[in-house]
Amino acid sequence: MSIYPNISNNVNPYRDNVQGKANEPITVAGLLDRSKQTLGSEYDGPAPDWTLEEIYNRLEENAPRIAIVGGSSDHPAHIMDFKTSSHAAIRIWQNGGVPFYFSTPVMCDGTAQSNQGMSYSLQSRNAVAQMVVNQMEAHSYHGAFVIQGCDKQPLGVVSAMAHLDRIRQYRGEAPFFATFAPSHVLQGGTIPTALFAELEEVAKKAEKDGAADIADDLRDAMAYILQCSSNTAFQGVLERATERGIITKAAHKDYEKQLAVATCDGSGGVCAFNGTGNSSRHLVAGMGLVHPALELLTQSPNQSQVNKALDSLATMINDPVYGAANIMATNIRNAIRIHSASGGSTNLMMHIVAGMLYGGFKFSLADLDEIHHSHPIPDLFNYSLTEGRDIFSLAMQCCDSESRGMESLFYELLQNGVPMDVEAPTVTGNTWGERLVKTDNLPASNVEDNPVILSTPKRAYSGVDVLTGNFFETAVVKISGMSTWQLDQFDKKVAFVLYFENEELANRNLLDTNLIPRIKENRSFSHENMLALLRQNAPEHYEEWKSDEYDTLFDKMVDQSVLKIAIIISGQGPVAFGMPEMFTSMQHINANRKLKRLATLISDGRYSGVTYGAAVGHMTPEAKDGGGILYLETGDLLHLSLRGGKIEFVDEAALREGKLEFEFESVRNSRAALAEERLAVINKRQKRVAAGNRMIGHTDAANGVVPIAVAEEAELDYRTDIHFPEKKETVITGNNETL
Repeated sequence: MSIYPNISNNVNPYRDNVQGKANEPITVAGLLDRSKQTLGSEYDGPAPDWTLEEIYNRLEENAPRIAIVGGSSDHPAHIMDFKTSSHAAIRIWQNGGVPFYFSTPVMCDGTAQSNQGMSYSLQSRNAVAQMVVNQMEAHSYHGAFVIQGCDKQPLGVVSAMAHLDRIRQYRGEAPFFATFAPSHVLQGGTIPTALFAELEEVAKKAEKDGAADIADDLRDAMAYILQCSSNTAFQGVLERATERGIITKAAHKDYEKQLAVATCDGSGGVCAFNGTGNSSRHLVAGMGLVHPALELLTQSPNQSQVNKALDSLATMINDPVYGAANIMATNIRNAIRIHSASGGSTNLMMHIVAGMLYGGFKFSLADLDEIHHSHPIPDLFNYSLTEGRDIFSLAMQCCDSESRGMESLFYELLQNGVPMDVEAPTVTGNTWGERLVKTDNLPASNVEDNPVILSTPKRAYSGVDVLTGNFFETAVVKISGMSTWQLDQFDKKVAFVLYFENEELANRNLLDTNLIPRIKENRSFSHENMLALLRQNAPEHYEEWKSDEYDTLFDKMVDQSVLKIAIIISGQGPVAFGMPEMFTSMQHINANRKLKRLATLISDGRYSGVTYGAAVGHMTPEAKDGGGILYLETGDLLHLSLRGGKIEFVDEAALREGKLEFEFESVRNSRAALAEERLAVINKRQKRVAAGNRMIGHTDAANGVVPIAVAEEAELDYRTDIHFPEKKETVITGNNETL
């Protein structure tokens, strides 16, 4: 029985131009035939009635034309798209709509790490948005069922949906609607028993050979579930073990192979760690764009689950309240707070801004930061890759009806006094308040065994913070990813700059087991400045150590983690090199027990996850645009005020006199020639990225890295230029509070 209304829109190219009605019915019939064949015994419905004549009639009558948007099957998240799209096509037809299908390329960041592909990763988000808009506009689809994958695809498609909604309403057409179906969570792998025992023997041999650092780092890596990112951690420590003769190169490669083939489940999905893929899952759900029946699954959805999401569209079609841009904008505070409380990815700081700009709303990193800090957002996510609390565990809790995922997190934020917009619309056809009236399995306390979502915060703060300083405008840092004890080791400390012109040079050096001894041997940091840094970072040791010779002082400062190093990776910004992730560099730091206690990573590139010390990225202006990061040199001094939201270039002469003063302009002026030399290197290196895919003519990282035209046309105010459903009094019975 048809439940979808026809589209209330004067524009219908399928009525007024018969070419579409001549060639598109066969694509619809082909999709439905293949869907029924794919589902086999799982097909749930009457005998097929999708004749070419009936498809023609629906196109003529302006029945909802709904595109199922999948992803490329060379990404693990989309292995099961063929099944999910089949369920969706059948239900769209049963509901009176006309289903279509197309897929987008989906770049896997894990596969692209440390190769040229990372220069295209961020650009792929905008490319996906453009491709989706092109296809939707060319074929005049009214809405979408989106199979949400990983990496840049989710927010690329969100951006496209919001962009389509905005342009359609600008032209006076029906609002564009969309509902998202995140790919299920991929179960992490385990190290085979025999291999685990063999790696333990390697650790013991390392201890016997005096390489306790390798033994410790190897055991750290062995404690984690296997996921694609863990292979980089193993790579770093196994390469060091090979260099020191603890294992052979052949053994190293064999271990890599055994780990790799044991990592991923054959049914695919989004990796179980809380990286950009799952953070996007949480964020898009927080935007109100995901039906809870599809939010957190451990396998691809069945027909009943898909039906719930698609049936909900019946009340949304033709209503501007439920247009994709409006749902996103009305939920932007909810989304940012859920992203923060769930330990969200730093990558998404740009993607949130981009989505709002594509939706036509003026928005920047400053707006995001203002929402983030307008009310304290507690850390309510007890996620762990070593203690059985990964995202697969959360999905199991949801599938076992113990948790309701982001609805539970939304509820717990309310219980902790965070102002959430309960009147914001969602793709269920209800507001959050209406969804939370039913409290079955809603409180986090319902999960008794190893809960991922908490009711009592781990700590009072969460999320990604924005930094400013005297040599740059903005950068981002995830101090919530550091324990309080870790944070104390780096906050309000002075660090020496260790400068690298690009990621390749950084990775080569960070893998060198002799990096720290080489810094000492080369006298990369002056004796006078080491004493000044000692007095600032550890005044309790100053009198005792101040008379030591250089080598002795250096060793003591390293051993006691008093020496701090700001590892600068420059020339990685969007214009210079496509803004690749510094993930491999971070993993090399993490795999070095001694270095990680000294190092903070700072870059104009992106980063994913955290290092032991702070990881600072997205620095603007980037080096290619003459940002201050271009002028730094090894041996410079930076003051890290992480809790204070500042990184400052330190006046060296003043610090030697025991005074902490900040000044940078004279450095910029005195190093103009050096900057020109470095820009020439950046310009030459830039040519390694295909000219057609360079991110020239885009905004910077603080403004979403979107085409300038998109930013210029974003004129709406997200606080006022939005629509809410008709207000109803809603009682959330968890605490009997009327909202």
